Amino acid sequence: MPKVAIKKLDENAVIPTYGSQYSAGADLYALTDEEITFAPHETKLIRTGLAMEIPEGYAGLIYARSGLASKRSLAPANKVGVVDADYRGEVMVALHNHSDKEQTIAPKERIAQLVIAPFLKAEFCEQDELSETVRGVGGFGSTGTK
Repeated sequence: MPKVAIKKLDENAVIPTYGSQYSAGADLYALTDEEITFAPHETKLIRTGLAMEIPEGYAGLIYARSGLASKRSLAPANKVGVVDADYRGEVMVALHNHSDKEQTIAPKERIAQLVIAPFLKAEFCEQDELSETVRGVGGFGSTGTK
């Protein structure tokens, strides 16, 4: 199990927690002294008050919390945020209100989930031609048409 060093940038910051034994994502908490209100379709950058040292070869992926997204239409604006292993600044969540109603976040509310995941780094090699496949250049929806 990889270890992630965490630095509290504010004494009121909450260290991420897992909701259950088998949770893939650890909950990230809003660092705010008062409720944050989102107008319909508004995006705000929400502080966590935490900096992290993600191990080399891993990334911190910030996903929506399913209940917050499905019940209140609040989810990361960029769909999946990425915290690189060499980033040492505050982890922030760009939260977006996808609804037509005003929404609020309370102090220390769980706002997103962080998944620590390994990744492969690729070497990109320019070529004049690519190998042939059955699919070829078929794009969106092309594999379900037969």
